[in-house]
This record gives sequence, C-alpha cells and structure tokens, in this order.
Amino acid sequence: MEHEARSARQLWVEEERGRRRMPDPVRDAAVRAVLITSVTLIQAVVAFFCSLAGSWLAFPVTLSAVASTVVATWSVLDVWITRQVWRQRNGVVSEPSSTARPPLRARRDEGRMEAGSEERRGGGKG
Repeated sequence: MEHEARSARQLWVEEERGRRRMPDPVRDAAVRAVLITSVTLIQAVVAFFCSLAGSWLAFPVTLSAVASTVVATWSVLDVWITRQVWRQRNGVVSEPSSTARPPLRARRDEGRMEAGSEERRGGGKG
C-alpha cells in the first residue's frame, strides 16, 4: 500500500517557462556570437600575459585580438539584426497603442461605407 502511494506522487514536476525558445536563425547567430566573443577574450588574456612576459608573440597576438574584437562586435550586432529580420518576416503580432491612428485604407473604407449608407437613406448629394 505504501509502495502504491509513493509511485502515485510525481518525482518531477515541470513548471511553465517564462520565455519561449528563440527562433533557429537567431539562436544560431547567438551561439556564433558567444563562441567568437569567448575566443576574443582568450586572445586578449594571452596578449596581456605575452606583453607582461616580454615575449615576441605579444605584438601579433595583440593585433589578432584587435581584429577579433571587431569581428566579435559584428557578431553581437548580427544577433540583433537577425532577430529583427526574423520578426519582420514571420509576422510578430503587435497591437497599436490607443493613440495610434487607424491605417489610411481603413479610414478610406470607413468613409466609403458612411457615404454609401447616407445615399441609401436619401441624404446623399445629388
């Protein structure tokens, strides 16, 4: 009886996550950015220790670290750009604020409907 009560209890209870999974292209760009940034930080540390030791490698490693910094900056921007492009192409639902004007087409169609209803009532110009 005690064994049945134990098995009825759940061992693992899943809780709802607050965030959804990132889209694949955005996640790929984020992984790429993390890898490039980590390599850049490692190069900066190696350049620092080589310059402290007075090694001949200090200059070439410093140059490559500077170049890697530029690449790492671009890779982080690439994550942001990829995210924005994905949102535009895949239609993220957004609701306009209450102060936003209705689109021109909606206003034009609304005006036509009002004009049509006035003509039917006999109040049209003519």
